[in-house]
Amino acid sequence: MKELLILSGKGGTGKTTIASAFIKLSQARAYADCDVDAPNLHLVAAWDTKPDREDYYGLPLAEIDKDLCIDCGICKDHCRFDAISDKDGYRVNPYACEGCGLCAYLCPAKAIRMEANLAGDMYLYLEDKASTDKVFSTAQLEIGQGTSGLLVSQVKKRMRQAASGVDLAIIDGSPGIGCPVIASLSGADMVLIVTEPSLSAISDMDRIVKTAKTFTDKLLVCINRYDTNIENSNKIRTYCSFHNLPLVGQIPFDPLAVKAINSGQTIVDIECSAGMAVRDLFTKTMEELYREAGK
Repeated sequence: MKELLILSGKGGTGKTTIASAFIKLSQARAYADCDVDAPNLHLVAAWDTKPDREDYYGLPLAEIDKDLCIDCGICKDHCRFDAISDKDGYRVNPYACEGCGLCAYLCPAKAIRMEANLAGDMYLYLEDKASTDKVFSTAQLEIGQGTSGLLVSQVKKRMRQAASGVDLAIIDGSPGIGCPVIASLSGADMVLIVTEPSLSAISDMDRIVKTAKTFTDKLLVCINRYDTNIENSNKIRTYCSFHNLPLVGQIPFDPLAVKAINSGQTIVDIECSAGMAVRDLFTKTMEELYREAGK
């Protein structure tokens, strides 16, 4: 299975818009949404069947047994995350606890135990549950949970297991450069970085390029809404040339694309200038992906 990962250094660049278009153009039989903090690929991935849902448990969290607690305060004094309060008896704030287990280790009364923590939901869409004809893996992390990297790994693992015989997988990665992005990069055959001509996007593009290069040198770049700031688009072209990064596409701003997305369509479902540019981007990206595969 060849995995094409689509990333952006920041949110709002159009990463999911391009991922959904690629899924449609490739008629992908396997794809995943690894933005587990705010997944939205399912909004344009039309499925008639309900997904199989599975609980996701993150790191265990501390819980204090008030009947055993002797109010010594050792746990609160040593918690570097300030997750333990002594108001109305000692208690743990589950949104601040990092699950390190130090409090349970230090408690002289053994009043603290590490409990399983339901941190989110995993969803696996299967076109035919008796086969691996088409697979979509996604997940939703609960508010305040901090194990997004681990959940991303599970999302990809479930996709791979359910679609082991598929040739191509499209993966919509997380924005930024943190743990979920690093987990998304694991095993990717090629990375398409989506940027836009703003100063913040250019800065974040540089960060994601440096992060991705620690895993792979097979990087491509495209500029979304390139015509909203030609000067900054030229800066991106210069950056790509200097760093020897193939610039495989430039997508214009298109109000029709916005209408398509708001109606739950991909931008290649309608006739529009942005859709035509993405079709060209898709062709060049696939050429690069399979050229690398043939080396």
